[in-house]
Amino acid sequence: MAFVAIYTVGRLTHPYEHPASREFYEVGYKVMRQATNSGDLIKEFSPDGVPFPEDVIKGDGAPILTLTVWKSLQSLYRFTYSGKHKQALRDRSKWIRPHQEKQPTYVVWWTEKVKDVSWEEASKRYNHFIQHGPTPFAFDYKHAFDECGETLVVN
Repeated sequence: MAFVAIYTVGRLTHPYEHPASREFYEVGYKVMRQATNSGDLIKEFSPDGVPFPEDVIKGDGAPILTLTVWKSLQSLYRFTYSGKHKQALRDRSKWIRPHQEKQPTYVVWWTEKVKDVSWEEASKRYNHFIQHGPTPFAFDYKHAFDECGETLVVN
């Protein structure tokens, strides 16, 4: 059985201490509680102590990274566009800087083992996506693949 991992990348608009950034973290906590309660989230990786990749450190605003593993691409997609996460996506401009052109906000990939998912692997997949576009190795919802590498429409 394959699982799906997602790595998200963003930058706070304001410093960590700013009220808007605190609101971002409060909302994020509620979003992760919803994810945990969904029964579809397998693992959330803590960014504490993780060295940020050089390309993430450059630029204005504090970097925000997430890495999670889910039971299926469909359950991840449903979570992304429902409930508190859907509302957070609508409100993200209050907290997160707009991305530069050709800089994706996330990348998704399949994994057979949760233990194979790491921050290093996430960075590798993200950079592959930037350099090569969507492939079965690293993709987004608009250009998704199933665990066998076949094109898949996610909805």
